[in-house]
Amino acid sequence: MSETAAAPAAEAHDHSHADISGGWLRAAVFGAMDGLVTNTALVAGVGGGGAGSHTIVLSGVASLVAGAISMSLGEYTSVKTQNEQLDLEIAKERLELERNPDGELAELIEMLRVRGVDERLAREVAVQLSSDPEVALRLHVVAELGLSPDDRPSPWVAAVSSFLTFGVGALVPLLPYLFGLSLLWVALLCGGIGLLVAGALSSRFTPRAWWYAGARQLLFGAVAAGVTYGVGAAIGVGVS
Repeated sequence: MSETAAAPAAEAHDHSHADISGGWLRAAVFGAMDGLVTNTALVAGVGGGGAGSHTIVLSGVASLVAGAISMSLGEYTSVKTQNEQLDLEIAKERLELERNPDGELAELIEMLRVRGVDERLAREVAVQLSSDPEVALRLHVVAELGLSPDDRPSPWVAAVSSFLTFGVGALVPLLPYLFGLSLLWVALLCGGIGLLVAGALSSRFTPRAWWYAGARQLLFGAVAAGVTYGVGAAIGVGVS
């Protein structure tokens, strides 16, 4: 087959996958959902306790700032720790390859054999791959840890993503108050719509139907807001 004939066939089979390594996507989805649930529930609780619009806005903005910072620091620390742990395990595997190359070669042969390669061919392939220490190291790390040394999420990307999306999500239930419409039910409606939309958008990265993902997130937020409203109402009645 000529190169010109092979090229279209290769292009026809080209495809890509979404980022599932735990970088910006997970942090962004988690941040948006958390911001929406947190501030929708907070507005419900403070409003249920009989607080005025100024107190609700003050509490909501404080929650937005504190939550966004907390989320970004948590995401940075989490991803950074995961990467450092991977570095430690890679160093252990590298040392093992240097100390016990025959044992690691046998391990690689077994990895190939259990995946359906016959033993003779598995040995030939393992020997050829092991001729490059970095290739052998990468194969062992992927097979034993399930993580690729070349595909690490960025802690800074995760931190910034969670900071921004938490802030956007937390802002949604405050919008009516910021525009002068001091009605609790309108704020809760905005929060509910935000939860429904965020859940529906997240379905683009999953096999779930948009209505299922949206309804699930709306239900979670409604439970959180309902419980918090009850707590706020009970405390407000007790104080008065």
